[in-house]
Amino acid sequence: MRSIEGRFSSLLVWLACALSADPALAARCQDPAGFETWLENVQQEAVPAPVIVAIWGLETDFGVNQGKFGTIRALASLAYDCRRTEKFQAELMDALRIVERGDLSPGEMHGAWAGEIGQTQFMPSSYLKFALDYDGDGRRDLIRSVPDALASTANYLQSYGWRRGEAWSTGSANFEVLLEWNKSQVYSKTIAYFASKLAGEE
Repeated sequence: MRSIEGRFSSLLVWLACALSADPALAARCQDPAGFETWLENVQQEAVPAPVIVAIWGLETDFGVNQGKFGTIRALASLAYDCRRTEKFQAELMDALRIVERGDLSPGEMHGAWAGEIGQTQFMPSSYLKFALDYDGDGRRDLIRSVPDALASTANYLQSYGWRRGEAWSTGSANFEVLLEWNKSQVYSKTIAYFASKLAGEE
């Protein structure tokens, strides 16, 4: 019998598959054993599946609500009329580099009002640094490819020092990594709580 962690994380990902427009992921859902193996691989041997799934669910309802703002236009507006002009100018240039690299076209780049892109909402600068082509199609597509999006999320957390096998509760080293994902204590505590519930913890 699979563990409680396995049952709970898979159940939510199965639900997300039913809502996802990614045909490759839908196909994986027809093979539970294969899906478990794939999910374990996505964890990059470090970040537990419940943490990745919690972020996925909280950021975009498992990829359903990624935002409808044109990314380049949104960033150009913020770069022109914003208290953080230099930050958004840099993000705009990074968005153009994503296009230049061939991962997304300008027309494909839609997301949140502040420029976040994809199923777990990467800013363009993070997209350039941490996005992975996990499905092997030659593009780092965090909008349509669930494998790319989840593996890239694991890569982000790993890059900030996620400690394998350790807790992610408030005050832990891994909770500090969650704060690198989102500086809000409330938001990071919500991720930690959701992940703990998915893992079957009381």
